[in-house]
Amino acid sequence: MDNGAHWICKTADSKQQTDRQLEQDTLMAANLDGQLVVAISSRALFDFEEENRVFEAGLTQEPAPGSKKDSAYMKLQLDRLDVPAKPGVAFSLVRKLLAFNDAPESEAPASGPTAPSQRVEVVILSRNDPVSGMRVFRSAQHYGLKIERGTFNRGEAPWRYLKPLHANLFLSTHLSDVREALSAGVPAAQVYPHSVRASDAHPNEVRIAFDGDAVLFSDEAERVFQSQGLTAFQQHERDKAAQPLLAGPFKPLLEALQRLQQAGTSRW
Repeated sequence: MDNGAHWICKTADSKQQTDRQLEQDTLMAANLDGQLVVAISSRALFDFEEENRVFEAGLTQEPAPGSKKDSAYMKLQLDRLDVPAKPGVAFSLVRKLLAFNDAPESEAPASGPTAPSQRVEVVILSRNDPVSGMRVFRSAQHYGLKIERGTFNRGEAPWRYLKPLHANLFLSTHLSDVREALSAGVPAAQVYPHSVRASDAHPNEVRIAFDGDAVLFSDEAERVFQSQGLTAFQQHERDKAAQPLLAGPFKPLLEALQRLQQAGTSRW
C-alpha cells in the first residue's frame, strides 16, 4: 500500500487465512496501547453512496458469464481511484480527533514509561474490496488524514478485528456489525450516511454527547421500569441512591476521551 500503510484484504474464505489475518491485526495493534483507537467503516468516513447504489444494483442482477455481481462496482471504484471521495458523516469527527496528534509536546514528563507519541489512531474496518481500499487510503491522504491501518473483507463482517485492535469506538453504517461489536463489549454506533453533516462552527473542538442509562451506565434501572413499572422503579432508585451506578457499554470510551483531553490540555 502507498506510504507504508498497513492493510489486510480478504481474497479467500479459508479459516486458515482468516486466522492469519487476525494474527497480523494483533501484531498491528501491538503499539496501539494507550491510544484512543477509533475503528470506522469506509462509508462512515467518506461519501460512497453513489458507489454503494451501483453495488446494490449489481446484487439484484444476474452477472454476465465470467464476471461477478460486484464487477460494475469494482470498475467504478477503479475508474475513480485518483478521484478523492467526498467527506462522509463522520469525517469531521475523525479529522478533529486526529488533530490531537499534532498538538505540541508537553514540557512535563510523560505520565508513564510507555506513553505514546501519537494519541489517536484511526483504523478502517470495511466490508469493501481491495480496490475500494486503495481509493479510501488515497482519499485520506488527499485530505491530510494520517490513516495507515485498515482491513477490507469483501462483504465479511469486520467486527471480529475490534478486540485485537483494542478499539475504543467502532462506527459503521451496518447495524448488524454495530450490534455484534456491542455484544463483543466494544462501544459502537451506527452512522447514517444521509445525516446532516457537522457544521464548521467549532472547528477546533470535539463535542460528544452521551445518554446515561444503558450507555454510560448500566440498564439495570431501565429493566426494572420495563418489567415492574414506575412504582418499582422509583423504589429501586431510592433503595440504591447511595450506590454508584454500574458501568455501561460506553464508559470505556468516555474514559479514553478523558485521557485524551487531559493529555491534550497538558501539551499546550
